[in-house]
Amino acid sequence: MTDAPDRPVVRQLSLFGVEANDPATADLAGLLAGPGEVVRMGGTARVSIVVDAAWRVHVLVAELARRGLTASWIGRVEEQHGVRTSYTTRLAPLSASWLRGAVKRPPPGFFLNGPRLRLWAAAAGRVEQFGFVLRLGPADEGCWEAVGAALAAIGLPGVLLDPGAGGPGYRITGRRRLARLAELVGDRPPAAPPAQWPGGAA
Repeated sequence: MTDAPDRPVVRQLSLFGVEANDPATADLAGLLAGPGEVVRMGGTARVSIVVDAAWRVHVLVAELARRGLTASWIGRVEEQHGVRTSYTTRLAPLSASWLRGAVKRPPPGFFLNGPRLRLWAAAAGRVEQFGFVLRLGPADEGCWEAVGAALAAIGLPGVLLDPGAGGPGYRITGRRRLARLAELVGDRPPAAPPAQWPGGAA
């Protein structure tokens, strides 16, 4: 009996994962699910977010470039950095769906997938002893419920942390859920410390 010929290992792709979706400007909804902001100007819009580490700036600028968006960053005090896109018509549909006047709200049917989670994790995710926390905007309380429902819909139900518990943010716990999160966000970006990326220190 002869051995079967070697065959390449084929990894099954998640329908919601990074590898199953081409980069798109709609992925910036992941930043808006977290503490990101969107501003309109005429027929254009800009997305901006404040992050707490330089490595996040590098990852976000690279991810935005993959979507054909020019980004800049501004150094802030106390290790805070602002990352923002240029004003562009390409982000106008995102602003139209997320803004009610000047107030940010998830649109009807809002959902999360791998690319959106990847941007959220890069901008505002942190590894903790008890799991992984995806930070929310402190002034975005009207968004939190819809964002939590979108997480649960892809198998990542989280515990909502209030500011007194280190939030606002959703904490993802459990080995299976954390493995699911790592699968969805994809491989660790080179600039991200292994200990700060889902599954990166595994």
